Amino acid sequence: MHCPCRGKLKLLLASLSFIVLLTWLYLLAGNLENGRSLLLSPCVVESTEARLLERDVLESRVREVEEENRQIRLQLSQSQSLAAQPAEGNYGNQQWVASADTGPEDVENTAEERANHSECARSPTAEKCELIHVACVCAGHNASRDVVTLVKSILFHRRNPLHFHFITDTVANQILSTLFQSWMVPSVQVSFYDADELKSEVSWIPNKHYSGIYGLMKLTLTKALPSDLSKVIVLDTDITFATDIAELWAIFKKFTGNYSDDPSVLFHWTQSFVQRKRMNSVVFIPEKQVIGLVENQSDWYLGNLWKNHKPWPALGRGFNTGVILLYLERLRRIGWEQMWRLTAEKELMSMLSTSLADQDIFNAFIKQNPVLVHQLPCFWNVQLSDHTRSEQCYTEVSDLKVIHWNSPKKLRVKNKHVEFFRNLYLTFLEYDGNLLRRELFGCPSQASSESTKLQNALEELDEDDQCYDFRRERIMVHRVHLYFLQYEYTSTEDDTDITLVAQLSMDRLQMLEAICKHWEGPISLALYMSDAEAQQFLRYAQASEVLKNRKNVGYHIVYKEGQFYPVNLVRNVALHNAKTPYVFLTDIDFLPMYGLYDYLRKSIVHLDMANTKKALVVPAFETLRYRLSFPKSKAELLSMLDMGTLYTFRYHVWTKGHAPTNYAKWRTATTPYKVEWEADFEPYVVVRRDCPEYDQRFVGFGWNKVSHIMELDAQEYDLIVLPNAFMIHMPHAPSFDISKFRSSPGYRYCLTTLKDEFHQDLSRKYGSAALKYLTAQRNI
Repeated sequence: MHCPCRGKLKLLLASLSFIVLLTWLYLLAGNLENGRSLLLSPCVVESTEARLLERDVLESRVREVEEENRQIRLQLSQSQSLAAQPAEGNYGNQQWVASADTGPEDVENTAEERANHSECARSPTAEKCELIHVACVCAGHNASRDVVTLVKSILFHRRNPLHFHFITDTVANQILSTLFQSWMVPSVQVSFYDADELKSEVSWIPNKHYSGIYGLMKLTLTKALPSDLSKVIVLDTDITFATDIAELWAIFKKFTGNYSDDPSVLFHWTQSFVQRKRMNSVVFIPEKQVIGLVENQSDWYLGNLWKNHKPWPALGRGFNTGVILLYLERLRRIGWEQMWRLTAEKELMSMLSTSLADQDIFNAFIKQNPVLVHQLPCFWNVQLSDHTRSEQCYTEVSDLKVIHWNSPKKLRVKNKHVEFFRNLYLTFLEYDGNLLRRELFGCPSQASSESTKLQNALEELDEDDQCYDFRRERIMVHRVHLYFLQYEYTSTEDDTDITLVAQLSMDRLQMLEAICKHWEGPISLALYMSDAEAQQFLRYAQASEVLKNRKNVGYHIVYKEGQFYPVNLVRNVALHNAKTPYVFLTDIDFLPMYGLYDYLRKSIVHLDMANTKKALVVPAFETLRYRLSFPKSKAELLSMLDMGTLYTFRYHVWTKGHAPTNYAKWRTATTPYKVEWEADFEPYVVVRRDCPEYDQRFVGFGWNKVSHIMELDAQEYDLIVLPNAFMIHMPHAPSFDISKFRSSPGYRYCLTTLKDEFHQDLSRKYGSAALKYLTAQRNI
């Protein structure tokens, strides 16, 4: 009886299910048409309402822009004049304009690209071996450190040749040019441009941003960079890449617009801009996208951060200029230099100064010319600052492309994933840069003269030679980062200033504070460290009140590579970067007597070192006590010497090293006295800065200072012992190389071989005058 009803009910349910299935298939097909799939989750989570609204807006805009595009093309072809104003639309908080020179298909793609980044874009790719240009403004010691981490992250992921363009001050130029020259990364070119020559272009703009005048210099890149450079990626120094930069470079292919080569058209466009600018009207330029930017992820430009907050004009949230794609060729064609100046002049009449440097001017310009901007997905500039919307730029690690520490707080910003970002940053901060010296297979590049010279030298070595590793170390090129911390020095008027010169490794860091307390003059220190150790040193120095307050100490990092300690190479780095006319060549584990700096300066004048070749010997002593009441005078030192608290340096293990100082005579001397060179003499001396450098064939322990004194003697330097100067060696554990020297017959054999070769080189260089060194060596 109930069977017919049940049959009808089943039929009804089947019909409804069929209708739902058809509807679902229809929607699926519609989404697939637009390159989407309902089965795939979006890249960034959005509400359903926002997506539906976005779709309606985009469909409406497609129809409007198609008609607009047709009208503009017609008018341009007929009269070569500007004929229309762009129609504006909205999505979210962002105003935008579709490109007027695209076809219907391109318009839809452009709209999708400009839409919320939750849509997974179909990314173009860079050509294999295509040269990618990257520009960066870098000034000062701190920014130079930051840019190294940026470069490491780029090199780690890159598959293309790179050309870095650095706009630098004098400090950054010296640091980065030395670094890249010693880094010798294949398929990487570097160019430098003097920031001082660009200051007049932007110095008239009042700027409250902490970056100062350098924060405005990205505005000048069309003028600063070579005229034949058509495109460039511009980056802040606080950027970290999590992907291949070629992906970002490929986005240039998405820029819409074609340019006319007719000078009359270009002239008309520029004149129109100036005229409309004076009328305070919105400017329309037919040429399309010239700048690629990511939307700002804070509420700064919305003006609601605090009471009376008045930001510069911007489209919605505005754009962040930490990552910029600049189409230089197009910018030059439309008269960019004149345009940004007019924009700045107009806005400064009411704003009085910039708060975010170049970013304010870029945003004001884009608000008046929205058609010129290509909006990048926000994962190309994930802005880590307090109270930003950066978390909406990613749902998985794979979404991340570029991390931007765009806050004065840097690694201390508030973000629920900050620990992950911090670890990613630290990975590159401490990454061994030597591992990035890798070839790009399949991309031939011309080797630099330095790398060619190094390769030729390596080929001349005999790999079967027992001392091959020693000889290879002599020609090895180590990465060098000069002035790792801020350095300030003002030269004295009397030209008697002296720099204390020394080298050290991680196990001698504890000596730095004590030396700074004993020596108030300038110091040049070369530190042999790994990338990770250099960061440990940085944290140590920044936490030390003594080191923080000493700006006349130059710290130069020589990065570890190879199995030996290249002690003389490291010494030479410290010596070459002393700024004063005279240098005090010492070791890091010696403490100079209090007042030695002033005493040496007086001795320089008294002994007329400016006009004579002299090496002033500072007598060396040592203690076996880790806690020592340091003597304040020569009389107090002699008393401690008699009591056995102090000893003449190395008297019990290496008497020859300092015996020629003649300590017996020094005890009663009141005036400087001359001593003669003897075999194995290795005193600590004060000489002119143009003295011979250390011989870099000697690595690790043994003969590294002896050879230098022989070179001084061969050049007829007089060895003069100072009667009222002294220094004391503080105890420490033996270095690794001393242990190798004592335990390895091969190490000692090679050291002897290198000594013989050094004597032969001296004989060739100085003739018969150098025979005494060979004779003395044979008599030992």
